Amino acid sequence: MAVLLIESGPALSDEPRLLGPAQIRQLADELGVRPTKTLGQNFVHDANTVRRIVAESGVGPDDTVLEVGPGLGSLTLALLGVAGRVIAVEIDPVLAGRLPTTITEFAPSRADAFDVITADAMSVSRDDLPAAPTALVANLPYNVAVPVLLHLLSELPSITTALVMVQAEVADRLAAGPGSRTYGVPSVKARYFGTVKRAGAVGRNVFWPEPKVESGLVRVDRTDTHSRDPEIRRRVFAVIDAAFAQRRKTMRSALATWAGGAPEAERRLRAAAIDPSVRGERLDVDDFVRLAAVD
Repeated sequence: MAVLLIESGPALSDEPRLLGPAQIRQLADELGVRPTKTLGQNFVHDANTVRRIVAESGVGPDDTVLEVGPGLGSLTLALLGVAGRVIAVEIDPVLAGRLPTTITEFAPSRADAFDVITADAMSVSRDDLPAAPTALVANLPYNVAVPVLLHLLSELPSITTALVMVQAEVADRLAAGPGSRTYGVPSVKARYFGTVKRAGAVGRNVFWPEPKVESGLVRVDRTDTHSRDPEIRRRVFAVIDAAFAQRRKTMRSALATWAGGAPEAERRLRAAAIDPSVRGERLDVDDFVRLAAVD
């Protein structure tokens, strides 16, 4: 699949060259890099896969894309082929230091449209970025994928769409709906920000080193149905955490500690038009929002 270059917006005249297995190994050898499990590093070396991710993201020349964990730059180069600007956040200083050179070598006409920040994505705020991102596209480190996704959606309300690659099991949880076996805290919190859906699967053989788990794509489209106020969001998330801390319990029992006793939990549940005998996995995010608003 070729990357479609759009005439309007920033000039994207020269399609970036993408990294293949040989280039990935050469870069890693040059830097003395060996992917670490601690940082959740698995480098994508298949050009068709990164093209598919970019296509699924739907980003274009009007978008400023935030990429987390760019690694050696495989997805970064594909994003620069279509996006107006790419801001990469990389925790590894060695990898972050090499990225500008890689972009200059493989996408010279797009070097001015690229920024890299050496930081932990869990600490990133708007003030750390040179521009407000409109989209998040990333191969997230699997060991912190959900916290990073939720943090960035919370901290960066300018992000209207997110397409992330995560462990397949996590993708299922994020996209699950009420009543599903995999529905839980990640599902509800992600739905607070907008619609969430699976956007495809990714095979193990496109990574180096090859992971022991399957991968999947998840897309979030922000709807702004719920408040952006941080305090309101914290209150809602606290209720969600309490509701799923003991999945087998009814909401009356599960929320007893949060509410200050089972009778008070029942009062609040009834005030929010929620059956106290229901379990958390039967409720949608709107139910939790109503419950958190009850005094």
